[in-house]
Amino acid sequence: MIIGITGTNGAGKGTVVDYLVKNKGFTHYSVRGFLNEEIARRGLISSRGVMLQVGNELRSLHGSGFIAEQLLARAKTEGGNVVIESVRSIGEAEHLRGQGALLWAVDAAMPVRYERILKRMSETDRISFEKFVADEEAEINNPDASKPNLRGVMQMADAILSNDGTPEELYQQVELALTKTGV
Repeated sequence: MIIGITGTNGAGKGTVVDYLVKNKGFTHYSVRGFLNEEIARRGLISSRGVMLQVGNELRSLHGSGFIAEQLLARAKTEGGNVVIESVRSIGEAEHLRGQGALLWAVDAAMPVRYERILKRMSETDRISFEKFVADEEAEINNPDASKPNLRGVMQMADAILSNDGTPEELYQQVELALTKTGV
């Protein structure tokens, strides 16, 4: 089984991935990790803006599903259940769906998500609320298939997990989504 995870920043995509890996034996492949490998190869310093730029460039040069294609190729060498985090473009979502993958979206209210990113304190999360909102607006609805379009990708989802509550409530939604797939 292949599950692609999409969702807004700070919604809990990583929490869903961690649950699938720790409790269901999934292998995790990360778009962020893939982009950071490319950024390091180019000798650049990673930031949210650089990741966006490099991702857009790769999809523009190699096709809108390129990143998902690369991660899926890696996954197929290992076999087993796979979760690919964080699907952000229509092209990536279409490629995964074309390979039989499920697509799950994770979302939460914006103030909840902003509070979460402040707590996790990653390098890309040290931003003002205004910047957080502006970043999301830039990625939420882009008609170019090679660029992030979170709204469009989330609308393609087989399951939408709402994460305004506790991790346990999110895990229950994961279990329900798995049950619906026959796992």
